[in-house]
Amino acid sequence: MAEDAAGLTLRYVEQLYSFGDRYRDPHELFGGPRSLVVGYLALLREAPLRIDGAEWRGLYEFFPWEDWRDAPPPLLDSVIRPALARWVAAAPDEPARARRGERARMAFALDGGDWDSERVLERYELLYEAGLVVEAFRDHDLARRAGVEERTVRLEMPRALGRPMARDGRRVLATALERLRGKLKYRPIVFELLPPTFTLHQLQQVVEALSGERLHKQNFRRLMISGGLVEPTGQYESQTGGRPAELYRFRRSAILERTSTGAIASPED
Repeated sequence: MAEDAAGLTLRYVEQLYSFGDRYRDPHELFGGPRSLVVGYLALLREAPLRIDGAEWRGLYEFFPWEDWRDAPPPLLDSVIRPALARWVAAAPDEPARARRGERARMAFALDGGDWDSERVLERYELLYEAGLVVEAFRDHDLARRAGVEERTVRLEMPRALGRPMARDGRRVLATALERLRGKLKYRPIVFELLPPTFTLHQLQQVVEALSGERLHKQNFRRLMISGGLVEPTGQYESQTGGRPAELYRFRRSAILERTSTGAIASPED
């Protein structure tokens, strides 16, 4: 069991997706068996790891373009959007350029539209297809050496585009983040990442970390309290650096009372 190996308690677990794309395991390129992996999404609270060599990593080390908490990531305008424009222009014909352009506009809001935080997997796969992440260069080079890919593809590799992962690890992680962001809007799974009692500020920080968006403080607090998701404990947290903050707890009965929690992650106006 993963809990036994890591020494951590899994708070929430669901089957994510089965990953079995051809050549997802490089060994298949050279005659090895096809690899199939069933991914799971699990939430757990941060704690010391007892696996040798294991360490916690920040989510946005892998997807820096997904973190909009402070401001739109600078690399969108400095790296990604210009690179995608070149990729669109390099399409072999007008219909292909139109298809590429539409995908890029929808995924990365190229026309100034609203950023859709749930298009995580679509954005990563687009960057991969455009040759803008290290994994694309690596996989193309392996396929070329194995004689599977004969085309000459010009790939750009901006080093700013996140920390690469082995095999299709970032695709799996993008799938998990997209699923998680979607669930924030209708299921209160965020409370699995919090201790039994918490401040509303702590709760907001966790939701913002997962959604990648800054939330309106008063609207968020009003939604949590009036929506019946949390209740005060009558206790206060004194180590806040300022005025003591009231401690709350999650009302688990809210799951039975509501078929939907409403939009927990509402971006700041």
